[in-house]
Amino acid sequence: MLGEKELIKLFPDFKELIQPSGIDLKLDEVYAQTGPASLIDDQKILPELEKQDPPNYTLKPKKGYMVTVDRKIKIPKGYSMFYLPRSTILRSFVSIHTALGDPGFYGTLKFLLYNYGEFDYTIKQGERIAQAVVFPVTGSGEYNGSYQEK
Repeated sequence: MLGEKELIKLFPDFKELIQPSGIDLKLDEVYAQTGPASLIDDQKILPELEKQDPPNYTLKPKKGYMVTVDRKIKIPKGYSMFYLPRSTILRSFVSIHTALGDPGFYGTLKFLLYNYGEFDYTIKQGERIAQAVVFPVTGSGEYNGSYQEK
């Protein structure tokens, strides 16, 4: 895991969001699922999504939403990222479901934000929802998957 001095060098566009051992990530857009999805024989069919109206998003109880982070990220070769929920949303019965950020990934981070609670949860665009923890990976290649942006 890297500390703030090394994080500032690697991620200068996130300088104001660097914490002692991670990078805060801010909520940008929220989408509700409006259609089915599938994964059969490695064929991805992603669900249709409906963009919710900013700046205040209301998450209904027992429902998940696709969310984006407010800026693109470039993970340098030789590093990977874990994404963890901020404690404030966890204390509100809301969580983030994430995947591993591979070396060389460039693009918009998308996560699943789920309201486990019994009541609506309102969150404003620009709030910190997750923290990226960066760690070195020796002997790594680079991400070249279908979610890579140019």
